[in-house]
Amino acid sequence: MPRPKTHDDALRGRLLACAAELIATDGVDALSLRKLAADVHTSTTAVYSLFGGKPGLIRAVYLAAFEGFERELRAVTGSDDPAEDLIQLGLAYRRYALAQPHLYTLLFTDAARAHVQQYELLAEVSASAFAILFDTARRGVETGVYIDERPDVIAVSAWGLVHGLMSLELQGNMPDVEQMTPAYERSVRALVDGWRLDRATGSRDDTRPGEVAAT
Repeated sequence: MPRPKTHDDALRGRLLACAAELIATDGVDALSLRKLAADVHTSTTAVYSLFGGKPGLIRAVYLAAFEGFERELRAVTGSDDPAEDLIQLGLAYRRYALAQPHLYTLLFTDAARAHVQQYELLAEVSASAFAILFDTARRGVETGVYIDERPDVIAVSAWGLVHGLMSLELQGNMPDVEQMTPAYERSVRALVDGWRLDRATGSRDDTRPGEVAAT
C-alpha cells in the first residue's frame, strides 16, 4: 500500500531533525516514537510508514547526518591551491556544525550504532566524507605545497583541530560567534601554514611536530 500523501518528504525531514535533537539530548534509548510524533504534530503511523519503525528511523538519522556533512564538504570548489582548499573545507566543517548541531553531534557518537544494522553502510559514508579531506591533503603533498608528509597525518591534524574547536563552541565554552568566527579561521589557516613548504629557503622543512629544527 502506498504511503499517504501527507507522509511526504517535508514530514520526513521534520521527523529526522526532531529525532536527531532527541537522540543528541537524551540518548537513543530515550527516543520515544510517541513523543517524537507528538512533537512533530503527526502520528506514530507516519513514522512506521516513512521509516518502518524505530531502527529504520535511527539508521536514517545517521545517514542524513553523514550525507549532509559530505554535501557541505563537496560544495567546496576545488582550486589550483590545495592549501586554500583545505582551509575552505575547515570553514565548511564549521558551517555544517552550526547549521545542524544535533546531526553534527551524532556524527561522532557511538550512542546509536548498536541500533543500526548496516554497519558497513555507515562505515562507507563516513569514509567517503573523510576521503574529501584526505584527497585535498594528498594534492598538497604531491604538488609540493606541503612538506613531504603522509597525507593522512595532515588530514587527521586538520580534522582534530576543527573538531576540537567545534566541540568547545557547541558546548558554549568559546566566545560568541562574532569573536569565534575570525579566531576559528585564523586557527585553521595557521595549521595549514604549518604544513607548507618553507618558502623562505625554497627547500622542505622536514621538522615534524614535536621536533626541534636543527640549527
